[in-house]
Amino acid sequence: MSKSSLPRRSVIVGAAATVIGWNTVGRSWAVETPSGAAADAPAEAAGASADASLAALPPLDGSMVADTGTLARFGGDFGHLVTAAPRAVLRPGSVRDVATVVGFARRHRIPVAMNGQSGTGSAAELESHSSYGQAAAPDGVAIDARGLNRIVRIAPGRAVVEAGVTWAQLTDAALAQGWMPPSLTDYLHLSVGGTLSVGGIGGGVQRFGFQVDTVESVDVVTGTGELVTASASANRELFEAVLGGGGQAGIIVRATLRLVRARERALVLNLFYDDLADYLADQRKLMLERRFDLHVGDVSRNAAGTGWRYKVEGVVHYDGAAAPDRAKLVRGLRCVAADTTFVDQTAREYAFRVDAFAGYLKGAGLWSQPKPWLSLFLPASTTETFMREATAMLTPEDLGAGLLLFYPFRTDVFTRPMTVMPKEPVGFHFDLLSFPFPGADHAAALRRNRRLHDLAVRLGGKRYLIGAIPDVTPAEWRRHYGTQWGRAVAAKHRFDPAGILTPGQGIHS
Repeated sequence: MSKSSLPRRSVIVGAAATVIGWNTVGRSWAVETPSGAAADAPAEAAGASADASLAALPPLDGSMVADTGTLARFGGDFGHLVTAAPRAVLRPGSVRDVATVVGFARRHRIPVAMNGQSGTGSAAELESHSSYGQAAAPDGVAIDARGLNRIVRIAPGRAVVEAGVTWAQLTDAALAQGWMPPSLTDYLHLSVGGTLSVGGIGGGVQRFGFQVDTVESVDVVTGTGELVTASASANRELFEAVLGGGGQAGIIVRATLRLVRARERALVLNLFYDDLADYLADQRKLMLERRFDLHVGDVSRNAAGTGWRYKVEGVVHYDGAAAPDRAKLVRGLRCVAADTTFVDQTAREYAFRVDAFAGYLKGAGLWSQPKPWLSLFLPASTTETFMREATAMLTPEDLGAGLLLFYPFRTDVFTRPMTVMPKEPVGFHFDLLSFPFPGADHAAALRRNRRLHDLAVRLGGKRYLIGAIPDVTPAEWRRHYGTQWGRAVAAKHRFDPAGILTPGQGIHS
């Protein structure tokens, strides 16, 4: 088919260059410019022959564009450490659009990745929340998840949502009917599909596991362009491959999620420790006793700036005036009693607690700075060894205005095989969420991440897929997955035989 015979596929808005086909000779997109003329994209391919062989893009409910501004915006992410622009961006008008474009991309060997476009505010503030290019589609197609932002249904005990819905949107919709997602990330303005692709961790992990452990079923577009519904009882191999699988076997487009009854209020306890051993002992004690409904912890510099201080943040949910007994909640603990604080707030206020901090970071200009985040899972038996070496290595500049989360979990709560964990009953989450100040040495921070990652692996630890870890080799990915590596490879070959999905993770490169 020649350029002149290609039909118009959608209305052009503003200066957007709407994709109408793929130049199979020059391997570039043919676009319809604002003037209505057809051209190749990107600009460096514009000299292709007018009678070059073109494959027409099938009709879409939404649109696919290739204008410079959009490509640049989808070329970065929250970490601002990696730039890898796609050649086109799909703004889907339906789930069918995703299947159509993935099927087209498979035939022409074009990389594809879903981009969560998380955040709040104007479109200019939205971005992939990955920190090291994991959701990038270099020279491929980025799918704007915001095109799939429909809450399909809230029912007693479950919700059905499209992948671009944020946890903030779902939380408010569920609360309006007296329900709540059982496992929430700390920052809620993340897409459901994005967090389910990596696991999704938050303070409810001790009781409910990752967010993927609360999923009943998913609708998935595989790398062949097939739309499949998968659950533990139907298409189980695909179900287990995509939950926490880093987008390697399919693109989640819809999910059915478990909900729990919402409580009205949250009593938040902040317990402080100057001694690491005491902190670790109490954290394990609190988790095993299930004294709190959820609890996390973090590490910060002490007031004198001479060392580190540890904090347990515990939450008890309750209704009406039935407030929990505060003295009972802290009985038998080794924290610094004089520094203990209590905050009583609504359950929604606690769920959205990070919004104020995010607002401060944005106002200070730090939200848009490069952020070399690192997230690790450690076996309890070696956690103290790791933490003593890590805190000796870290400086206040490594955190900047950020924080270091550090808290335990039971490994038996994780039910999805792609979310590999240390081989012990109890582990600890080490989550370095740095917000460096301007002028920080980001190359040095990546080298630090590499050293901490290697130390964790030597001590039996695992990584979380969001982390910024440079130069990970194929052998290291095999070691990371361990006994699950064969399953991961088999799922990749079966469901993405052309190897086009989510190349930014680098797992199968």
